[in-house]
Amino acid sequence: MSSRDLPSFLLMQNPIQGYDWGSHDALTTLFGIPNPDGKPQAELWMGAHPNGCSEVNLAGGAQKLSAVIEAAPSAVLGEATVARFGSLPFLFKVLCAEKALSIQVHPSKAQAEAGFAKEEAAGIDAKASNRNYKDPNHKPELVFALTPYQAMNGFRAIPAILALFERVKLPALAELVAALAANPHEAGLQHFFHQLLILAGARKEEALAGLLAYAAEHRDEETFALITSLAAQYPGDVGLFSPLLLNVVTLEPGQAMFLDACTPHAYVRGTGLEIMANSDNVLRAGLTPKYIDVAELLDCTRCVAKPDDQILLTPRVEGMAENMVQHFEVPVPDFTFSVYPAGEHALTTSSAEILFAIDGTVTLRQGEQILRLEKGQSAFVPAATGHYRLLAEGRVARAGNRC
Repeated sequence: MSSRDLPSFLLMQNPIQGYDWGSHDALTTLFGIPNPDGKPQAELWMGAHPNGCSEVNLAGGAQKLSAVIEAAPSAVLGEATVARFGSLPFLFKVLCAEKALSIQVHPSKAQAEAGFAKEEAAGIDAKASNRNYKDPNHKPELVFALTPYQAMNGFRAIPAILALFERVKLPALAELVAALAANPHEAGLQHFFHQLLILAGARKEEALAGLLAYAAEHRDEETFALITSLAAQYPGDVGLFSPLLLNVVTLEPGQAMFLDACTPHAYVRGTGLEIMANSDNVLRAGLTPKYIDVAELLDCTRCVAKPDDQILLTPRVEGMAENMVQHFEVPVPDFTFSVYPAGEHALTTSSAEILFAIDGTVTLRQGEQILRLEKGQSAFVPAATGHYRLLAEGRVARAGNRC
């Protein structure tokens, strides 16, 4: 297949992942996507990931996007992207959380490469429950809120962590809190985090009982209301201490944040657009019945504070107020993310792109080629498309990558 055989725009059919933490009605309410079985609909995937590959309309039928890329990688992805990444380097999603996801840390690129090679050499099955590294890639993420979107992102400052634990006054953890107060630095926080992760037996039960009793009396505060809510979902889980350790934030619709490697985080509830590097590498730190490799987790976690003023991404804006484009810039080349307002825009591809119609009809045009998207639909735009025009009746999300 050559660039001459590729349409300028390909309508996508996207798989929905039914994880049990997913919403039953968010995709229907926001985008009119039906849920006839009434089951959780957690994530709508847009991309070429092997665990959920989109299909595109081509040559009168549906084809997997991965097959289209394989048939003409340079035309579809662009020569620079092929040389740098070898495949579509990002996965774009609509994420709908009704219940909290696990607390997670993603490894850096170097850590993922080393960890993957080590587990491959050890012969650990790729689907084994104790497998940490599914691939040799990092997994930075960006989330853009479509509804109020509660999450945790990065460690609080150590004085703030100490103030919360000292307020709650848990005798079972008094010695541990004192040790952090005496060592208010990265190594001290790592020790504190480690000891919380391995709490067990009567000490764990006593500490959690005290935490939940205090939280029940202070449910008018976001942090303690969150602990109470999480306890109903994950009773007895050491992750219930995480709102005291991590920044708790609720993104308002239209706000975004970046989740970097080696930073603990968790999505709690809400619907948003998420874009990430193509990876399945997750090291869990609580709020889950799944395997937690404490040693590997600690090796991949930077126990440093994430300042409040660094949680939200401030977009670079382009254009006038009524026609302002927002570019949410991230420190990785694997993906780019922008939001275009209603109106007409002249665009040029430098890599493969995915366009998602957030809240109105979208028309894509290049010469005689036209594709119309309804709200909730997406289009794949090959790198070879070049110049095209976008006419939007509502906001449009544009995902791509740096070459």
